[in-house]
Amino acid sequence: MSRFTFRSDALCGILFGAVCCVAIAGCDAGSSSAEDMGQSPAADLGPLPQSTPMAGNPDGKCAIPSEAQAENTSSPTTVIGNGTKESCTSDAVVSAVAKGGIITFNCGPDPVTITMTQTAKIFNDKGPKIVIDGGGKVTLSGGGKVRILYQNTCDQAQKWTTTHCNDQDHPQLTVQNLTFIDGNAKGQNPGGGGAIFASGGRFKVVNSRFFRNVVDDTGPDVGGAAIRTLNQSMGLPVYVVHSTFGGDAGLGNSGSNGSGLSSIGVSYTVINSLFVQNAAIGYGANPPRSGTPGGGSGGAIYCDGNLFTLSLCGVKMTGNTAKEGGGAIFFVSNNRTGTLLIKDSVLSGNPSMGFETSGYKGIFFLGSGTPQVTNSTLE
Repeated sequence: MSRFTFRSDALCGILFGAVCCVAIAGCDAGSSSAEDMGQSPAADLGPLPQSTPMAGNPDGKCAIPSEAQAENTSSPTTVIGNGTKESCTSDAVVSAVAKGGIITFNCGPDPVTITMTQTAKIFNDKGPKIVIDGGGKVTLSGGGKVRILYQNTCDQAQKWTTTHCNDQDHPQLTVQNLTFIDGNAKGQNPGGGGAIFASGGRFKVVNSRFFRNVVDDTGPDVGGAAIRTLNQSMGLPVYVVHSTFGGDAGLGNSGSNGSGLSSIGVSYTVINSLFVQNAAIGYGANPPRSGTPGGGSGGAIYCDGNLFTLSLCGVKMTGNTAKEGGGAIFFVSNNRTGTLLIKDSVLSGNPSMGFETSGYKGIFFLGSGTPQVTNSTLE
């Protein structure tokens, strides 16, 4: 389990706008092949309302680098479905993902929701490039019961392919033109990643949406109700492009920490994306204050580790909340080498109920210097 040490005694009595003094120790990310054990039941919340936001921030105008573009899926390895809604099943998704390659869908002319009865898992000897493309019409639902998608290069059950599973260049997973709803990773080991857990290789998200996904409500070391990432190859960034996390009317993702994006030692480059009403609902920070279970930081994004970068461009964050630090962003670089860059973005109305960095509304930052904010609004 990933772990950082947080001197919670430094937080007692701290008011909004104050800079907290904390001590950070090392991290360690583990894994277990018992990923399907301990699932916590929850109700399937049904279809999305008509007011559900589209993918991406409509006001985001930042350029997309070539490596962050959508992948070409014109020659798929596997097509899920035969043209009917009924042919697009959980079993078909699980089977296609296990085979790897380029995966598309043929589920008929109308949008379709596929409720997963088990987690679709990447095998590390497939690929090296694995692309799952929903064509803008496919929603994968965890039904409130299961994590939707899992990649872990250090999980022996998914096959070890190198002697350095924590730093290898494959599989290279891309999810694009998809919606992920009602994923549930409560009680999972490794923890986090209600919709997607991606550890090792490379990972990219393009033109996708994440709603109502959950992880454990409390705990100092669990996060990523939508996405949890670890161990990206050579420290290269996870790209999140033109994607949406949460929305009004109960569409937000929620969990102990980092309910949009959560990571240990991973860089994110987030471009033209939207984060609305995601909530870090744990309390007690890390390690937990006496009598508390811990957690509660990073309503939208939670980043921890040593040398890493969080870069936002063309991003809008609004209505995200944290019971402890960073209603929008919690960023802690253990050795103070990490950097936070915010450009052409709007972060508005993201309350930190416990602590945040003075002068940076909605953000708690410990890293190299101060956050680099250009042509952006923090309020």
